[in-house]
Amino acid sequence: MSEISAANLPLAGEQAILARRYVGALYALAEQEGAVDAVAADLLNLRVLWSESPEWRFVACDPRLSHESVAKAAEQVARSAGFGKLTSNFLAVVAENRRLSLLPLLIEYFFDEVGARRGEFHADVRIARPLTETQREALTASLAGAVGGKVHLKVVEDVSIIGGLTVKIGSQFLDASVKTKLDHLERSLKEAGAAA
Repeated sequence: MSEISAANLPLAGEQAILARRYVGALYALAEQEGAVDAVAADLLNLRVLWSESPEWRFVACDPRLSHESVAKAAEQVARSAGFGKLTSNFLAVVAENRRLSLLPLLIEYFFDEVGARRGEFHADVRIARPLTETQREALTASLAGAVGGKVHLKVVEDVSIIGGLTVKIGSQFLDASVKTKLDHLERSLKEAGAAA
């Protein structure tokens, strides 16, 4: 069973709107300059840095650090990783606005945007038991029909959902797990018992 990270959970409310604005601006600039693939490559490296460096995550997320310290750390990361001007500027703006803790989500949203523009989508699927090849093909075809493009599945086994599945494509989240259905049933029974 794989550990569920914050980036695998749906983002909602003001944070979702904010993340979409950052990513929309970055994508528009990258497209305008013909640098979408270069920015994507930088963001792949940034994703690796984020996952492999607890020090970088600490600096990015600790609210006690000064703006100057955070900005300097972001600049140093961009320089040492050899990021292009767009990615470096993007990182600087995110650092200046104290939003570095959103980086995993911003990166994910950027790749969602690239995929959507190219007619490709990534679906994170959680299931209780392994899919057969036939089930995988049927699920891929069903999701492709729903989103209107090619779908790449990332399947994670998670016995805690008991049965059924959950699917996350971009900011869309579908929960058809047995666990959620049982939770709803339990709530309904408690409410019916309280009303009686």
